[in-house]
Amino acid sequence: MSKIKRGRRQLITGLGTSAAAIALGSAPAAAQTASAFQPARHAEDGWFANRPGKHRVILDTTTPEAIPDAVRFAGNLFTGNKAGYNVDDADVAIVICLRHAATVYGYNDALWSKYGRALRGTEAPGPAPTANPHNSGERPPLSDLAKRGIQFMVCGTASRGAARRVAGANGDADAVFKEIETGLIPNARLVAAGVVGVTHAQEYGYSYLFVG
Repeated sequence: MSKIKRGRRQLITGLGTSAAAIALGSAPAAAQTASAFQPARHAEDGWFANRPGKHRVILDTTTPEAIPDAVRFAGNLFTGNKAGYNVDDADVAIVICLRHAATVYGYNDALWSKYGRALRGTEAPGPAPTANPHNSGERPPLSDLAKRGIQFMVCGTASRGAARRVAGANGDADAVFKEIETGLIPNARLVAAGVVGVTHAQEYGYSYLFVG
């Protein structure tokens, strides 16, 4: 009986040694095949990389109600970096993404004067706006942020939807979209889709803040 027990112990010990050898041997192989993820680079995103600054931030807005907060947060980023770290405005690269329901507020006053009711929504009460509501009147204008170096990113996918809404069933949505392409607020650029833009920005080192 003692010989049987010794045999079992030797077998178990042998298996343990083999398992350890396999584990040790597999580690270098895994290390050789693993590699750090590197996102693809696209010419369309080159402006993310070319923006100067010591810090990079993207503010993501999806609703009209969130735009005033985006304006305030951008101001706080400038003020806080200067007060706490002596970092000037020029050294803080800020992008505000206007997508989903916030997209149309990336359009200039000329477009709003021409298509204001359709851009705001025909069901909204009151007279049709004749200027971008978030770039005129009592609200802090988005153009003021542009003067401080902030870049705006406007959703192309939502803009095509806005063009169809403006054109109506019998209009030329492609023609309206071409107007949108050349009718953005200062320091704004149209991107294929806002959701893509905010993800690619993070791949270029922009810290992400969702505003709403």
